[in-house]
Amino acid sequence: MHRYLNPKNWKAASGYSNGVVAEGRQIYVAGQVGWNAEQIFESDDFAAQAAQALENVMTVVALGGGQPAHVVRMTWFVTDKREYLDSLKDLGGAYRRIMGGFFPAMSLVQVAGLVEDGAKVEIEATAVVPYPQER
Repeated sequence: MHRYLNPKNWKAASGYSNGVVAEGRQIYVAGQVGWNAEQIFESDDFAAQAAQALENVMTVVALGGGQPAHVVRMTWFVTDKREYLDSLKDLGGAYRRIMGGFFPAMSLVQVAGLVEDGAKVEIEATAVVPYPQER
């Protein structure tokens, strides 16, 4: 499994962890945008695109045998920091629905644009799936 690293004398991290220690098989997920399996954006809404991008990340993680508890790192690339901040309530609900109470080490970077036209967010992730225990 893994252990979150949040120094006790620091102000509590909100929605992320400062670090994670993990051991196991590693899954590296390429940046996922908020489009469906047919590469079509179903919404122009930031929170909806972020939710779809998270679903896409978790689809890849699951294919590697992982689940939300195994995600140890995420980097979010957003085209508009203000739109991200204005969407926090809806985004938080979608995050909890998809990821549960697991808050990996995360960074958020505002970028001038993303490769896919219409994309407002791209999320890449790393998951570490524990090795099977020997019997």
